[in-house]
Amino acid sequence: MRRREFITLLGATGGGWVLTAVHAQQAIPVIGYLSAGSPQGFATRLAAFHQGLEETGYREGQNVTIEYHWAEGKDDRLLAMAADLVQRRVNVLVAPGGVSPALAAKAATTTIPIVFETGVDPVAAGLVGSLSHPSGNVTGVTSLNVEVAPKRFELLRQLRPAASAVALLVNPNNPSSQAVITESRQAAHALNLELHVLQASSEADFEGVFAKLGELHVAGLVVAPDPFFLTRSGQLAILTIRHAVVAIFHTREFVAAGGLLSYGGSTAETHRQAGIYTAQILKGAKPADLPVQQVTKVELFINMSTAKALGLEIPPTLLALANEVIE
Repeated sequence: MRRREFITLLGATGGGWVLTAVHAQQAIPVIGYLSAGSPQGFATRLAAFHQGLEETGYREGQNVTIEYHWAEGKDDRLLAMAADLVQRRVNVLVAPGGVSPALAAKAATTTIPIVFETGVDPVAAGLVGSLSHPSGNVTGVTSLNVEVAPKRFELLRQLRPAASAVALLVNPNNPSSQAVITESRQAAHALNLELHVLQASSEADFEGVFAKLGELHVAGLVVAPDPFFLTRSGQLAILTIRHAVVAIFHTREFVAAGGLLSYGGSTAETHRQAGIYTAQILKGAKPADLPVQQVTKVELFINMSTAKALGLEIPPTLLALANEVIE
């Protein structure tokens, strides 16, 4: 082989190697999305997450791919789903919708960056050691869903001034349920209300819960924040109407499905911020350098049709505070 031919061949081979390396560097990143909820229940939240991504330069299908794993309210599926996403070697693991997916993600990897979204204290839950300095591979966003639990009982008191007893519905499989119970007991005690704690971890439990509410003659029901309840917002709303129960949840989905009222942290804002953090990590930021964001915005939604069906008159002051009144 002549010297000039050898140089030409070497140049072609080297160029191919460089081109391959450039392609590898330009490979589209993959986000692993691990949710305890369902695509239907998380539709508005997912839209907010996409908004956060797009604000920071990423659009699904163009320069980022998202692998979705939905547990449909079945927390026992989360560990296997998290392990699957880790095996797929996603660039970032996003765990929205409560502490359960976040804990499952953390148990699955110590190297892949994790962005959580939850309504509980992430330090107390064991997700991070500090809000300002999360350290390790985990950071995220929190809302005030647990902290505003007392306000939900105050709202019940406004709707039912003569109330002497109320109920709280929790999912015993949710790691944050005890924190919610503790906050709720303190709130009920401050309002001189007797609190009955009821539990449901499957749809089969619902009829028994509502039968028990009738036996207890409570003035109202607070449904604890939980992905299992969120994915069944419509079913719970129908049951509250059928059994004439004054009920309060934490998200708009419940009210849109026919539930009376919701009050809780802005899930749109927390998911948007989770999208922003995810995009920043894709651009090279380290989770340890991103303080846990605390979203303080809360939202109130009221269904007036349900109020009328229950024979309730919503105080004008409450209507004035509502972010949205659904007729």
